[in-house]
Amino acid sequence: MQVENLAESLNRITLNDGRKITLIGTAHISSGSVELVEKTIEEENPDRICIELDESRMKSKSEKQSWENMDIRKVFKEGRGFFLLANTALASFQKRMGEQTGIKPGEEILTAAKIAKEKNIPLSLCDREIQVTFKRAWAKSSFYNKCKLLATLISAAFSDEKITEEDIEDLKKQDTLETMMSEIAKELPTVKEVLIDERDRYLATSIYKQEGNNKVAVIGAGHMGGVIKTIDSLEKGEIDSDISEIASVPPKKKSSKYLSYIVPTLIVLLVILGIAINGWDQGLRMFLYWMAACAGCTFASSIFSLAHPLNIIISSITAPFFALNPVLGVGMLSGVLEATFRKPKVKDFENMTDDAGKLKGWYKNRILHALLAFFLSSIGSMIGTFVAFPMLIANL
Repeated sequence: MQVENLAESLNRITLNDGRKITLIGTAHISSGSVELVEKTIEEENPDRICIELDESRMKSKSEKQSWENMDIRKVFKEGRGFFLLANTALASFQKRMGEQTGIKPGEEILTAAKIAKEKNIPLSLCDREIQVTFKRAWAKSSFYNKCKLLATLISAAFSDEKITEEDIEDLKKQDTLETMMSEIAKELPTVKEVLIDERDRYLATSIYKQEGNNKVAVIGAGHMGGVIKTIDSLEKGEIDSDISEIASVPPKKKSSKYLSYIVPTLIVLLVILGIAINGWDQGLRMFLYWMAACAGCTFASSIFSLAHPLNIIISSITAPFFALNPVLGVGMLSGVLEATFRKPKVKDFENMTDDAGKLKGWYKNRILHALLAFFLSSIGSMIGTFVAFPMLIANL
């Protein structure tokens, strides 16, 4: 394999069989990146164009109606609330970066796709599904790291830090998504493999396996080193080209399923122990303490989210029972109820990314408000559960 450095953000790879891959490393919020894509495709006249997008992100960028067709209640029922929250924060972060530079995030990617359509050049979406990336990172994270992961994403969405010309130059070496991924990897080294290494391997292998003798691939500049290294390893036969293992979410281990029953089992055991030691009255009192702690914390968090009054009442009453059932969650119920009592309108879908960057937007936008109710009621229920433990033990 031969690697020819054509410019700071441009590399041409000649494979052992003579096929060529031209890698364009871009910053997703740079006008120069758009011009570089147009110029390179014109000069190379490729027989295939590969871009760093997956099907769901391509659909969200090219089809405005995809947001409007989303059933927010179905999202909660399918347990995808946290992932929608993460995606919303990520979209807000990228949009804020784009507003400061005057370039729509990912414009150079869409430009490559547009040229492919105009010139009738085959187009390949070579990135891994963003949901798979987040779910794999989520699965490898402890409870504490899950909280840090969400906190990092949300703080990035709310950050009011201004971007400078110097920052833009740095972004040409690392795209906005990669910037956020790198920051998360610093905070959570245990998921670095998923957020950085796996994506480089997936992207490189997808590009490498696509048909074509003269391919042009548009990728974030931060991937350039990892992609070149992976293609070299593929050429030498050092790694397998089968990426099915990292293309899906691993099934939950039986041990993790059993662990989810530990908290409700301990609560039941403590109440039974209270009955055995001090009689039925004390056991009932301990159970009421547990219900009060869980319901009270859920009530307080729901009040903070300014959820619908009926939602607050129902979520608070049912929180202790949901906490005893690992399959269900009070956050799911709260999110569904909020979206039912305050049904989202078309403008909520249209303004979702804009509103996500402002605290006020999370209360004004009905989709974000449902997410907020879902998130805070989940946190409140968890706090109530752990607050109840010392109360129960003290009353034995």
